[in-house]
Amino acid sequence: MDDIRRKLELIDRQLAGPKNRHKQIISTCPLLFAAVGLVAGIITQTIVGLSVQVWLILLALCAVSAVLFFAIQRAGKLTPYALVLLSSCALICFVCLGAVRLASFYQPRQNDIRNFIGGERKLATIRGLITTKPRRSNRQWKFAKFKHTDPGSSFYLSVDELKTVDGWIKAGGLVRVQVNEPVLDLKAGDRVRIYCWLQPFKEATNPGQFNTAKYLARRNVFIGASVKLRDSIKLLETTPSSVLTRIRTKLRETASHALSSDLSREGQSKGLVQALLLGYRRDIDRNTYRAFRRTGLLHFISLSGLHLGILVGIIWWLCKMAGLMKRARATVCIIAIVIFLLIVPPRAPTLRAAIICFVFCASFFFRRHSNPLNTLSLAAIILLLIRPTQLFEAGWQLSFASVLGILFFTYRIQGFLYEQLTGWFWSKERRNSRLFFRIIAMPGPFLLRIFAVGISAWLGSAGVLLYHFYVINPLTSIWTVVAFPLVALILTVGYLKIILSFLLPTFAQMLGIMVTGLADLMIWLVKGIAALPISQILIGHVSLTPILLYYCIIVFAAFAYFRRPVVKKTICTALLLPMIVFLGITKWQRTHRDNLVVTTLDVSHGQAILAQFPGQANVLFDAGSLFIADVGTRIVAAFLDYSGINKVDAIVISHNDVDHINGIPEIVEHCKVGGVYANDAFLNNPDQWKTGKFLKQLLSESGLEISPLKELALDTEANIRILWPSDNAVRDPDLSDNDRSAVSLMEFGGSKVLLCSDIEKFAQGKLLELFPGLRAEVVVVPHHGSPRTLRSDFLGQLEPEILIYSCSRKDYDKLQTAEHIPEAQRLYTPKDGAITICVDNNGSIKSVNRY
Repeated sequence: MDDIRRKLELIDRQLAGPKNRHKQIISTCPLLFAAVGLVAGIITQTIVGLSVQVWLILLALCAVSAVLFFAIQRAGKLTPYALVLLSSCALICFVCLGAVRLASFYQPRQNDIRNFIGGERKLATIRGLITTKPRRSNRQWKFAKFKHTDPGSSFYLSVDELKTVDGWIKAGGLVRVQVNEPVLDLKAGDRVRIYCWLQPFKEATNPGQFNTAKYLARRNVFIGASVKLRDSIKLLETTPSSVLTRIRTKLRETASHALSSDLSREGQSKGLVQALLLGYRRDIDRNTYRAFRRTGLLHFISLSGLHLGILVGIIWWLCKMAGLMKRARATVCIIAIVIFLLIVPPRAPTLRAAIICFVFCASFFFRRHSNPLNTLSLAAIILLLIRPTQLFEAGWQLSFASVLGILFFTYRIQGFLYEQLTGWFWSKERRNSRLFFRIIAMPGPFLLRIFAVGISAWLGSAGVLLYHFYVINPLTSIWTVVAFPLVALILTVGYLKIILSFLLPTFAQMLGIMVTGLADLMIWLVKGIAALPISQILIGHVSLTPILLYYCIIVFAAFAYFRRPVVKKTICTALLLPMIVFLGITKWQRTHRDNLVVTTLDVSHGQAILAQFPGQANVLFDAGSLFIADVGTRIVAAFLDYSGINKVDAIVISHNDVDHINGIPEIVEHCKVGGVYANDAFLNNPDQWKTGKFLKQLLSESGLEISPLKELALDTEANIRILWPSDNAVRDPDLSDNDRSAVSLMEFGGSKVLLCSDIEKFAQGKLLELFPGLRAEVVVVPHHGSPRTLRSDFLGQLEPEILIYSCSRKDYDKLQTAEHIPEAQRLYTPKDGAITICVDNNGSIKSVNRY
């Protein structure tokens, strides 16, 4: 009987064919055409960049054609071909609409402030209205205590006036203001005058680095204002907040207090609970966040359908217990969703889930069932019309890709697994029978359903995760099944605590204790899973082409039907195998090399140089910056992920200046580090600023000790030698820390790369005395290229072909007037970005890549 059912369902799908399937889409989810057209229009406009007028003409022509065609066909019944033509017209109309929306979104007003600023940094005075609550800078990175300033603040300002030589003129646009001091006395709605530096945001200069300029441009923010002192901001007028703002602020404070008032202030559970229930991720512990990301469970702390579904389910149940009818329950749920949206951050997954819940509740008023795909299409249309650039953001893509995967594959995967485990055929009739409902209510099949949902969501989101975050989490589905019961309990108890804190405060306090315990257990579980080496496979950056091919395979698997299922399985396998082989080869090439690759990252005034030796060895020479906060996470770790490197065999510390070491703790937390090495001057001499002592303590807590540099040994064909300091220099108390910093020489294929660290004139002279025949094809110029500490003959005697300057923009401007070697190619990190030198086994420098 089961075999007969299976064959009949297959015959039904084959008989449906493309035409009937197209008709079915029109009748059940017509908004899918609109959503696809809108997405296609946004992408097309991004590529071709046509004017709004051209798209409006195309839109008008298509709309008129559709109206005329509909009027002609109105007298008779629409044929299948007429439906195809009509849906195609609708699709083209929304393509034009998407392009028009994107073009108008980016279209600046005539008095936009970016038209006055141009591409240069300018000193200016502006007036405007603060649109967001000032936020303090996050100082979770370890060496923040050595940044001897108060945490800065940032907010967004809607500019209305700009002062020029001719006086005040009207201006417009949104500006992101960064203040080096706290400005918590200001609030949204205040009108202020600011004396500041204005400049456009610069693109990321290192591979893998978060592109702030592109991120803000998608929000129509192109100009940043830099303010050194709070006194440079004058409060002109305090305007009362709008009613909606006051309601939102009050609701957020009330909900946060109701949730957190009874939670333990110590430990990591409070930050996790706030992230899970209210979407406030700011206080979540860095290591906890990294563990969720490594296991692929980050979707649990991103408010989405799971969170809103549990909240609406609790409210629906409470209303049912109170005796309310379905329409009344739906009304209460809609009100609750509105309140929830006023409390939580307005992120794409949350808004998408809210729209779906709205449609679900509205269906009770119209006595109609909502189609999930049609509802998802409506959510996409609304969000893209509000801000079309969301389409290019990882959060938006993950949200919709995972839900599409769930809609297309959950039933099939669950049915397949059910049949394999039980031997019964999974059919709609059996699924809807009472007996069957009793069966799936049992823990086993229920977890099977969660597992199927996890696999489906992973299939939908895997390509997006690989493209944006360079990783594959192959066991996410299993971890989802393991973690889901705890997450569901935390959400259920937590939302009950918020609701009951106003009615039964004592009982709510007991729930708070339970939530804290569950959160601690959740953190322990996720960190334990993250410690397993199979939780995440780091691939590194992958181009867009294989990602698009992957989703073509997914679409084929979702919609293609064959008379013999084995044919489809064979085709899908044949398509997936080259993809798997490609990823395997890419991973192998990232971890096994036959050349020497040296990358000098742009860290402003500081140094971070990664040497990838022939074979598998990776050595990081310093990791620090004087001006960039949290350089270890934001630049170095991001570059390691981009390059597909999850292990650094050695970190070599040149000396204890903070601009060479303040990023090392975050790198040790981020990836596996084989050892940390420093010369005897770092290990034994007094530490004036206590930075070396602080670093030793942090590394000791991570299970690492700093070893003598002479113990460094690598399994590679290349040679690495430490030329300086000599034993006498280490013991000389009159030498500065800079003159005792380590100088490293790498040699491969007869070519040499010299890393000079911060040595000054004395050490430079001694180095030439000790090694009179020293030559190097590539030289990282000492002390960030400072002319004040550079001997006039030092670089000349080295006879370099390439000079690399790791310096700040200010240092770069000064260096343009200094004397250089005319024969050498000069590369500057503030100008050229991250600089990569490749040396092959015959010693030729075959490429000089700049990011």
